[in-house]
Amino acid sequence: MKRKSYILAVIAAAALSMAGPVLAKTTFISIGTGGTGGIYYPYGGGVAEIWSKKVTGVKAVAEVTGASVENVKLAHKGETVVGEVMGDVAVAGFKGLSKFKGKKHDILSMAIMYPNLLQVVTLKKSGITNIEQIRGKNISSGSPGSGTNFMAETVFKALGISLDSIKDSRLSFTETANALRDGTIEVGFWSVGPGTSSILDLATTHDIHIINFTPAQGEKILAANATYSMVDLAGGVYKGINAPTPTIGVWNVMICQASLETDMVYNLVKALYENNDYLLKIHPSASYTTPENAVKYSPIPLHPGTIKYLKEKGISVPDKLMP
Repeated sequence: MKRKSYILAVIAAAALSMAGPVLAKTTFISIGTGGTGGIYYPYGGGVAEIWSKKVTGVKAVAEVTGASVENVKLAHKGETVVGEVMGDVAVAGFKGLSKFKGKKHDILSMAIMYPNLLQVVTLKKSGITNIEQIRGKNISSGSPGSGTNFMAETVFKALGISLDSIKDSRLSFTETANALRDGTIEVGFWSVGPGTSSILDLATTHDIHIINFTPAQGEKILAANATYSMVDLAGGVYKGINAPTPTIGVWNVMICQASLETDMVYNLVKALYENNDYLLKIHPSASYTTPENAVKYSPIPLHPGTIKYLKEKGISVPDKLMP
C-alpha cells in the first residue's frame, strides 16, 4: 500500500513538473528599432533587457528594422508589438497622412524617449555650407521607411527643393557614413540623438561639417510640421564641431498596438520608468525618458496602460492625450 502511494505521488509530481512549462504563460514582445548605426537599436535593446528581467512572464527582443515609418506599419499589422518612432511619423500614421495617406494606423503612445536632431553632414572639403546647395548633388536622405527619410523629404518640400534636383541613394546610417568617407555621396542626413556612433566614427578620421539652418529656413520648416522645433546641436559633441549648430528637432515616441492590454502596458511602462538608471548606462539620451515628458511631448494619444501609471504617480493627463 505504501509502495502504491509512493508511485502515485511520483506520478503526480512528474505530471506537475511537466505541466509547469505548459501552464506558465510567456508573452513575447518585439520592439521595432532601426539600423545598428543609430541610437534606436541600442536603446531598444536596453528596453528589451529591462522588460525581460523586470516584467514577469515577458520575453522582449529588439528587432533591426527600417525605422520609424516601417515601425508604424509593423505595429499596426501586429508584426511587432512596440515601435520606436519619430513624433512626426507617429502623427502621420495615427491620422493617416503623408506616407500613410488614406489609412489611419491603430497605434498609441506608450512613452516619450528623447529628442532627435536633424544632422546634415558633409566633409569640410566639399565646400557645402547651406542646405540649398544640395541641388545637383549626390546625397543620402536616410533609408527607405526611416524617420530620417521622412523628415528630410519634409524639409525638401518646405524649402522648395525638388526630389528630381538631387541624386538620393537613401542609405542606412552606417552606409551613409561609409559613402561620405568614400566620396560616393557629398551630403548625408541623420535624424538621431546627438552623439550617434556612425557620425562619431566618421569625425575621427575625416574633417566634417554639419550644415546649419537659417532662421528663415527654420520658419518655413516649422510651418510645414507642427511637431518640429528649432534647437541647437551643442558644440563639442563631434570632433571639430566646436560651436552650436542651429537645426531642426523632433521628439521620439515609443508606440504600441492600440489593442494591447491595459495591464500589460502598465507593467511595461512601470518597469521602463523605474529602471531608467539601467537605460542611462546604455545611452545618455535616456535622461529624457520620464513620466513628465510623456505628458509634455507625446504627439498622439497615450495608451490607457500609460495613463493608468501616470495617474498613479499623480500626473494629470490632458484631454488631447486621451485615446
